[in-house]
Amino acid sequence: MFKLQELIRRDIDKLALNITTEQGKTLKDAHGDVFRGLEVVEHACGTATLQMGEYVSNVSNGIDTYSIREPLGVCAGICPFNFPAMIPLWMFPIAVACGNTFILKPSEKDPGASVLLAELAMEAGLPDGVLNIVHGTNDIVNAICDDDDIRAVSFVGSNTAGMHIYSRASAKGKRVQSNMGAKNHGIVMPDASPDATLNALVAAGFGAAGQRCMALSTVVFVGGSKSWENKLVEYGKSLKVSSGTEPDADLGPVISKQAKERICNLIQSGIESGAKLLLDGRDIVVPGYEHGNFIGPTILSNVTADMECYKEEIFGPVLLCLEADSLEEAISIVNRNRYGNGASIFTTSGVAARKFQTEIEAGQVGINVPIPVPLPFFSFTGNKASFAGDLNFYGKAGVNFFTQIKTVTQQWKSLPGSNVVNLAMPTSQKA
Repeated sequence: MFKLQELIRRDIDKLALNITTEQGKTLKDAHGDVFRGLEVVEHACGTATLQMGEYVSNVSNGIDTYSIREPLGVCAGICPFNFPAMIPLWMFPIAVACGNTFILKPSEKDPGASVLLAELAMEAGLPDGVLNIVHGTNDIVNAICDDDDIRAVSFVGSNTAGMHIYSRASAKGKRVQSNMGAKNHGIVMPDASPDATLNALVAAGFGAAGQRCMALSTVVFVGGSKSWENKLVEYGKSLKVSSGTEPDADLGPVISKQAKERICNLIQSGIESGAKLLLDGRDIVVPGYEHGNFIGPTILSNVTADMECYKEEIFGPVLLCLEADSLEEAISIVNRNRYGNGASIFTTSGVAARKFQTEIEAGQVGINVPIPVPLPFFSFTGNKASFAGDLNFYGKAGVNFFTQIKTVTQQWKSLPGSNVVNLAMPTSQKA
């Protein structure tokens, strides 16, 4: 793992260019994609300390008990298109460091980064057969779920695919961790710092063209949004939409024509349901890429919780604005949403922040932090409809997912000869 992280640093520009070429995100975002995965590789270098078991001496007369963590065997990972390097690096470094072999299925839309990472793993000295890549779509996914030799499956992607994989693989007795859709909210209090908050909302809402499960796609303004709207539109208009390879691009295209159509349809459904279109990015044309799948920053206000654009994960550069009269109402809006990946509050009040972190139901909470994804020594802790399984990705939970605990009770003492049979449990015997 130490060698692998060294090689990823060496080839980070090559990996980023491949991601931008296949997936479309800007080079800056692509570098962040690789770097965020690299952090997990660095974390995997110290995985041995997280695999340590527990030992209790002399739990009963002459008897010791200890636990050890053992690898499961063959594990598999099924990856989405939006983070071609980061998500594979969430999976196989931890699995392999725990002693497992791994089958990686990258997205069919942008598999190149996974292949490059596998080549680097081989160059780093990973033995043949430890990391394997398979390509394909539904049939390959179902084969992974059904194969009796595969003991655990990791998945990141949509709720439809995630629940199918969770149900099918679990029915075969496999461990499954399934990170799925999200509708991440940011609550903006009246006392929030204006410039810092606006920067955070725009960056978290429109960065990576909104194609990330921790995008902050929904803002709840406590006390009304009118005082924020003009500046929000101004910030959104300042972003440049272009090919990801252009050095000054802020947003690249979305992944496909179908994705663009779906995003535009959800925007239109919001307008038809009564939302106000503050900024429209649907008709943007990028010179030289007139047929590209580009959508510019889009902002809808007067959104309500019964609108389709609110209920569905849009997965595009679209920011929805809701209003609440109080923090209590804002928290209630967030908690009624079925997803639970992340939520943030923007405020200068410690009292409001503490109330928020205590009462909010999302698994990852940000206080003046728009995308509260923890570093890898913690775990990615989405919940509710955003996650299916018992053990989350990376951190201690990730190590526990890829290992099986075994408890050993041993007795080393002189046993006096006796014709009397003692039927008590060994750990309950007095002598």
